[in-house]
Amino acid sequence: MKTLHSHIARSFILILSIMSISLTSFAEELISVSGKVVDKNSKKTLENVTLSVPGSNIATVSNSDGRFTIKIPSEFFDNGLRAFRLGYRSVTVPENALSLNRDDLTIIMEPIGKVLKEVTVQSADPRMIVREALLKIPDNYSDKNNLFTAFYRETVRKGNRFVGISEAMLDVLKRPYKNRHTNGEKVQIDKGRKLLSQKPSDTLAVKLTGGPYMAVFLDAVKNGEHLFSIDELDEFNFKMEAPASIDDRNHFAISFKPRLKHDYPQYKGKMFIDMETLAISRVEFELDMSDKDKVTKFILRKKPSGLHFKPQEVSGIATYKLVDGKTYLNYINSIVKFKCDWKKKLFSSGYTTQAEMIMVDRDENPDKNVKFNNSFGQRGVFTDIVDNYWEENFWKDYNIIEPTESLEKAVDKLKKRP
Repeated sequence: MKTLHSHIARSFILILSIMSISLTSFAEELISVSGKVVDKNSKKTLENVTLSVPGSNIATVSNSDGRFTIKIPSEFFDNGLRAFRLGYRSVTVPENALSLNRDDLTIIMEPIGKVLKEVTVQSADPRMIVREALLKIPDNYSDKNNLFTAFYRETVRKGNRFVGISEAMLDVLKRPYKNRHTNGEKVQIDKGRKLLSQKPSDTLAVKLTGGPYMAVFLDAVKNGEHLFSIDELDEFNFKMEAPASIDDRNHFAISFKPRLKHDYPQYKGKMFIDMETLAISRVEFELDMSDKDKVTKFILRKKPSGLHFKPQEVSGIATYKLVDGKTYLNYINSIVKFKCDWKKKLFSSGYTTQAEMIMVDRDENPDKNVKFNNSFGQRGVFTDIVDNYWEENFWKDYNIIEPTESLEKAVDKLKKRP
């Protein structure tokens, strides 16, 4: 567990580097489909909806405006488009609907109520369910090497204003899940770009070390040093919450929080476990902020002299997707919020760093001798490595997470500044 928290510390350390998402390109003809996802009852748009092409490993997610664009190779276009999200019935859009609404497709999703009788939920032992889910990881997850293509985006905001935006396409090599360690897992940057504010008052270095490497150490299922292992279950309290549906499959929802005090900060959160297979489909976690001095010691590596650092939130989400009987890493999102103030100044500045990554394609059992010529380690700082400017059509045929309207406006403002 102590080793775990050294990894956690590096993952959220300041200089703070953030997480983002990248997608894959195809040599064949691509058909682009754009649109939005909305709630059937409220008519509000839905964020973080996974959109995938059945029969392929192609995927993306909707942005916080509920918008998406996905580029589908012509050979898979007849398969349609599938959308799923926690708490909603999945939707499959057929090929004819895609063809008619390629530029402005609206996907309507229906929320789901309770999926289990209350008596059934109350009779379950949450600690035992979590234990069995951990034991079944070798059966539920891939026993082969998998080479993912991922899209990565990291942003830094000062108040509500963006002061840094970075993106990349990544190669992510994941090893078999028969052991819960990350030995041999690698991340490589294929292509990236960044845009940083040159305003003098924004010059505070806000970088999170290890940004793209989060695909390795925030994979809570694969990384036994993240959250807890079987041997550490007694150090946590578990509670059964209201059940949920993910991709039309019923899930236990089990919250957890530490019951023992340590000299390092610990996580609390919630796990969603498939009732039939006991595969872990989603993990939500946040660092206990009750002792902010303790949190600061773990996440802060470097700061200017005279600057006071006050952590506010360290949280994240990791989701997984069921494909042909096996469950694979799908999406990761991490957020770090903190305040900084200088001595002899009256006002403090609030910062938010957000990083998200979506696995957009997958090659199972790739060449064992696959080489990573530009490996990115857990101590690397993404914005120190990538220096491409924000030119138009940078991603071309790659699948990416669509930028939100606010992000597009931020890019325009940052590009205009000297």
